[in-house]
Amino acid sequence: MILRLNHKPVYQDYNSITHEKYRLMNLVKSKQRVADHGEVFTPKWLVEAMLNLVKGETERIDSRFLEPACGSGNFLAPILQRKLAAVDIKFGKSEFEKQHYALLALMCIYGIEILPDNILECREILLGIMAEYLKIEEPDDLYRAAAYILSVNLVHGDALTMQTSENEPIIFPEWGYLGKGKFQRRDFHLNVLTGSSAFSAEDSLFADLGRHDIFIPIRTYPTTTMSELASAALGESSKEDA
Repeated sequence: MILRLNHKPVYQDYNSITHEKYRLMNLVKSKQRVADHGEVFTPKWLVEAMLNLVKGETERIDSRFLEPACGSGNFLAPILQRKLAAVDIKFGKSEFEKQHYALLALMCIYGIEILPDNILECREILLGIMAEYLKIEEPDDLYRAAAYILSVNLVHGDALTMQTSENEPIIFPEWGYLGKGKFQRRDFHLNVLTGSSAFSAEDSLFADLGRHDIFIPIRTYPTTTMSELASAALGESSKEDA
């Protein structure tokens, strides 16, 4: 719930949907990591101040955020919390809508991280926030669907080269909620998405092109449901075990 005191937003019970690892996150994991990778996490007070600069977007369920060096989720975790607070206000009275719009909120969060332990921890933290908010556990379809979304939205890779840790082009899914429990997914190459600004420049050869001319998905999927996303998560788990 969002309360307003002196016109400033206050998130009630903020820590009630905050994963324990996020609460205990340090700014520096080790001096060696700082030396090798320049890894220093942004303090929470500064994260909140920065997010308040785009407050309206952070409180919009379907606004998309990409963190190109997401670490363990210093920015993505509070963004998800703000989105879930918006879900609770708009759809809290309907468990069906609450669950599906919470998934949509998660679907609109993206991250890239070069260090493997960070990306795993980031997925764990965001999944923990979802689990605490929706009161779900690992066997639940909703939990597995959220885990699958995080497996494709949070990428182990390098934002500078736009390649995964396996030297493949980074691909991100664009998710949409069609209502009545149905989701749509289209996949795009990251380099196409980031290059769109050059196309739209005033003097660019492609300035007159519309969005549909630039953003061509590399794959469009059939509509899917929460249960089908959960099944996809089980399929990914089986591949890893093999």
